[in-house]
Amino acid sequence: MIALKTRRAGLPAVTALSLALSISPLLMRAACAQWIVYDPSNFSQNVLTAARELQQINNQIQMLNNQAQSLVNQGKNLANLPLSTLTQLQSSIAQTQSLLSQAQNIAFNVERIQTAYSSVYGTAAASGSNATMFAAAQSRWQNSVGAFEDSLKVQAGVVGNISSNSSAMSSLVTASQSASGALQAAQAGNQLLALQSQQLSDLVAVLAAKGRADALEQARVTATESQGQQQYKIFSTRNGYQPGNVTMFSGN
Repeated sequence: MIALKTRRAGLPAVTALSLALSISPLLMRAACAQWIVYDPSNFSQNVLTAARELQQINNQIQMLNNQAQSLVNQGKNLANLPLSTLTQLQSSIAQTQSLLSQAQNIAFNVERIQTAYSSVYGTAAASGSNATMFAAAQSRWQNSVGAFEDSLKVQAGVVGNISSNSSAMSSLVTASQSASGALQAAQAGNQLLALQSQQLSDLVAVLAAKGRADALEQARVTATESQGQQQYKIFSTRNGYQPGNVTMFSGN
């Protein structure tokens, strides 16, 4: 084909042959350049490198998953407990305090107790006239009766709190067991402690009311003994019976 083209162009045959021989090495090099050369060691190294990079990517993905799970757990740990028994506990405490504040005659007050003792107990029980001592004895009896009534009221109020406390305890235990995070569990535990404190307050109130009643009754008994001794002393110092003339009928 090259020889024909050279002939048409008017070139000599020798020149055409020389041109063909000079072009053929170039064509052979181009053909050799298209061959694929396979290097096993290089291929293995590339596979290992790709495997390492894939493992690093998997490790990074796992690390991101762990971080995401950690954030989820932190969110759960910071979640508030959806249950609160504070209002109920405060109501129970307020009810008990109200019963204690309704104490009759001698309240839970240091000044009023001192005033009452100075007026109707102690040395006051054995002083004054009979009428004064009788009035003081009547006041002491009323104080004792009122104190026992107050004690019974406080006991009844505390017993009434048992059912509400039981309901609150069940709710808090259930909330604690189903807590999704540390904060909810801690809050449930704190509310259980608050419930226990409220129950201890009720117990203290019962003991205080019962102790008040017992103390007033013991004081009444002691004052009555002192008053009896004083009245006997007054009676024993009186003059004996003096007979006298009595006129039954008057004559004309």
